[in-house]
Amino acid sequence: MNGYKVINARFLSIAGFSFLFAYILSSPFEGQVIYRILHLNEVDSARYIQSAIISHFIGLFTCGLFVKSPEMAKKTMMIGMGICLIAMLPFFFEHSFLWMVGLGISGYFSGCAVASWGFFLRAFTPKNERMKSVADVLIYSNLIMIAVNMIAMNHSPVLGLSLSLLCLVIGMYLVWRMPVHKENKETKPNKTNTINHTGRRNPLILLSLFIFIVTINSGLMYQVFNPAFEHLTGLASWYWAIPYIVALAVMRNLPVGVKRSRVIYLGIAMIIGAFLSFMLLGRNAPDYLIIDTLMLGACGIFDLFWWSILGEMLDYSDNPVKTFGIGLSANVFGVLFGGILGVGITSVGLSGAEVAVIALTIVSVTLIMLPPLNHQLVLVLKSHTYLRTYDIMNQTQQTEIIHLTKALDPLTVREQELLKLILSGKSNREIAEALYISENTVKTHVRNIFSKYDVSSRVELISTVLKYQIRDEI
Repeated sequence: MNGYKVINARFLSIAGFSFLFAYILSSPFEGQVIYRILHLNEVDSARYIQSAIISHFIGLFTCGLFVKSPEMAKKTMMIGMGICLIAMLPFFFEHSFLWMVGLGISGYFSGCAVASWGFFLRAFTPKNERMKSVADVLIYSNLIMIAVNMIAMNHSPVLGLSLSLLCLVIGMYLVWRMPVHKENKETKPNKTNTINHTGRRNPLILLSLFIFIVTINSGLMYQVFNPAFEHLTGLASWYWAIPYIVALAVMRNLPVGVKRSRVIYLGIAMIIGAFLSFMLLGRNAPDYLIIDTLMLGACGIFDLFWWSILGEMLDYSDNPVKTFGIGLSANVFGVLFGGILGVGITSVGLSGAEVAVIALTIVSVTLIMLPPLNHQLVLVLKSHTYLRTYDIMNQTQQTEIIHLTKALDPLTVREQELLKLILSGKSNREIAEALYISENTVKTHVRNIFSKYDVSSRVELISTVLKYQIRDEI
C-alpha cells in the first residue's frame, strides 16, 4: 500500500468503527434511545438492558474463536451490523417479546463486530499511533451519541432510534470500502512473540483485571448518579459526555515526554472527588456540572489509557480479534458488575448520603488496587517488547547482551544457558525439556539467577537484562 492508501484505510477504519460504536452507545448498551422507548411503554428497563449487555459480553468474548483472518473480520463486521439493524426494527412497533429477542441478538452481533475491528486497528495504525486512533474513535462516537441522545430525550425516541440505525448503515458502507490485505511477516507476530511467553503473568489477564476494576465504577455511576439527576433531562442530554470527550482530547495530545500512566493518579483523585461532591452538594444544575465533570473526566482518562494499551497489545497476539474482544469484554463485565452493585445499594432504601458513602467505599477499595496493578502491567508489556527485539537478534548478539549486563555475582555456564532460554520466552517446563533436567532443578537455577540480578520475577529480570542494551528499539 502506498502512503495515501494507508491513510485512507486508517480513516475508513476509524470512521466505520465510530459509527458502529455510536449505535452501541446510544441504543443497546445503556443507551438513552432504548431507555426512552422502554420508559414510554412503561416497561422495566433493567431486564432489557442487562440482557443486551450480557449478550454483548458473550459476543466480544467468543468472536475470536471463529474470526481468525482480516477477510473474515470484515465480513463479520458487515454481517454483524446488518443483523443489528434488522434485530432493532421491532422497536418501531408495539411492545412484544421481539423487543427482548432483538436486544439480545443486537447485543451479541454488535459485540462480534466490535471485536473484529482488532485486525484493522493493528493493520492500519502504527503501534505508536494507536492511542490517537482509539482516542479519535471514542471522541467521534461520543459526539454522534450526544446528537442522537439529545433528539431521543428532548424530541422523539423513535426519531433517535432511526438516527441510531442510520449510524449502522453508514458504518456498514465505510467498512465495506475498507481494503483487506493478508498480513505479512512484519505485521503478523511470530508464535514466539505472542502474549503467552513471559511466564505466569499474562499481560492480557493483567489488563483485563485492570479494566474490570476501573469500570466497576462506571457501572456504579449509572445506578447511583443518574437517578439523582433525572430531573435535569435537558442539561444531561448534551453535557453528560462532554467532560469525557475533553479528557480524551487532552490525553490524546499530551506531549511525548509526559508519562501517561501517571495521569491515572489524577483520574483516581477525580473519581473520589466526584463521590465526595455527590455527598456534599445538592441536586441542582451547578452541582450536576461539578459531579459529572469530575466523574466523566476520570472515565475518559481511564478509558483511553486501557484502550491504547489494548491496541498496543495486538502486536503480541496471533489473533487480534481474540485479544481485542477479551479486553473489551472485561470492560463490559465491569460495567455489568458495577451496575448490579449499584442496584443492590440503591434498592435498600438508604438516603442519598448513605448510598454515596457505600459507593465511595467500594470505589476507594478498587482504586487502591490500580497503581500496583498498573506497575505490573507496564513491566510485563515492556518485557514483551524486549523479548520481541531480542528474538530477532543472532546468537552472537544475544550472548553479548548477557555478558554486558552486570550481575551481583557472575553467572555459571549453566545459569547463562538458562538465562538465554528465559530471554527467548520459554517456560520452566520447556527449559527442563531443552536441557534434559528436572523442572525443580530449573526452578533452583532460576532462583539463583534472580538473586544475582536482585530481582523477584521474570519480568523484572527481562527488563534488567535487556532494557539498557536494546532501549533504542522501543
